[in-house]
Amino acid sequence: MNNAALVSDAQPQAIPIGALLPWAVFSGLLLLLAVYFIGAEQGATSLVAGNQVHEFVHDARHLLGFPCH
Repeated sequence: MNNAALVSDAQPQAIPIGALLPWAVFSGLLLLLAVYFIGAEQGATSLVAGNQVHEFVHDARHLLGFPCH
């Protein structure tokens, strides 16, 4: 039986801020879009006609405290 322990020289590498910035901007835009659809869609600033978006995010509105009715 082999009792040799594996030794790794792996060290954590720092991620440069330039590599994180595009992902942070993309994530922020997705978050703003989600907040818009949950909080404001089917109101005065509606982009989508009909009631489908409202019904799809209805429970999320209540969960996050947005009034809808």
